[in-house]
Amino acid sequence: MVPPGGTPHIADRADPPDSRTMRVFRGPRRARERRTSGIPGAARTPVAARALLGALPGLAAVAALFLCANGVERAADEQTARAAPAADRYAAPRPDIVPRSVWLGDAARAQPAPRYDDKVVAVFVHHTDTPNGYDCADVPAILRGVYQGQTGARDWDDIGYNFVVDRCGTIYEGRAGGIDRPVTGAHTQGFNHRTTGIAALGTYTAGVPVPDALTDAIAAVAAWKLGESGTDPRGRVALVSSNGLSRFAAGATATLPAVAGHDDGYATSCPGAALTARLGDIRDTAARLQGRA
Repeated sequence: MVPPGGTPHIADRADPPDSRTMRVFRGPRRARERRTSGIPGAARTPVAARALLGALPGLAAVAALFLCANGVERAADEQTARAAPAADRYAAPRPDIVPRSVWLGDAARAQPAPRYDDKVVAVFVHHTDTPNGYDCADVPAILRGVYQGQTGARDWDDIGYNFVVDRCGTIYEGRAGGIDRPVTGAHTQGFNHRTTGIAALGTYTAGVPVPDALTDAIAAVAAWKLGESGTDPRGRVALVSSNGLSRFAAGATATLPAVAGHDDGYATSCPGAALTARLGDIRDTAARLQGRA
């Protein structure tokens, strides 16, 4: 056993009691240890390995010591990788996102300062319940209409969704506060905290085709946002309901999918049967983007 921080050595053997036995002078043990420690990695070589190396020719022993040291270093690297926080191991790249200043411009209303959470551990998927078949070049104008409907007729302080994705796969920043920050949204009654709301632009009820570009874009946002907290998009997370208008009583802890449909937290037909059927694909794609097996 090598004490922490110590140098391993081969234990001394007692000489046979026969005084006629020739003794081989090996030099002081400290000198032997100093010579051995000059070889990189030798201080970490196990006792049994060093005993075997003593029987090898000089160059072969040095080569073997080098291989052994490399093996120790590789094992240490692997152990470090295993100990790394999940948020570092499963971080996904941030996808390209069109900032709200591009689509909203000077149509923005005065509003209170954004609110923030400490992290994002779940994503809620929505649809905007607006017409399909739009030209993707017209999306900024369509988004301004969604914004005006939510801040005007509904008197919300801002658009409720953190992100909106169109059928061409373009991702737009929704609610103000910073693309890279955990902005508290207004998208899922009872579960706006520690979550991000991603809305698919259009209506995706039963039988409506759901473009792969749209689901891939949702998965990219989910992988990135959930990766920052080390959350597996295929897993389930504990969320606390903030009010009884959700499917759960205020203060109740609900275990929900990390990538959930709006109807998982609130009694609604959103995000539509067709898009709900694609949530499994979105979860799997997001997990691959995080580098999960």
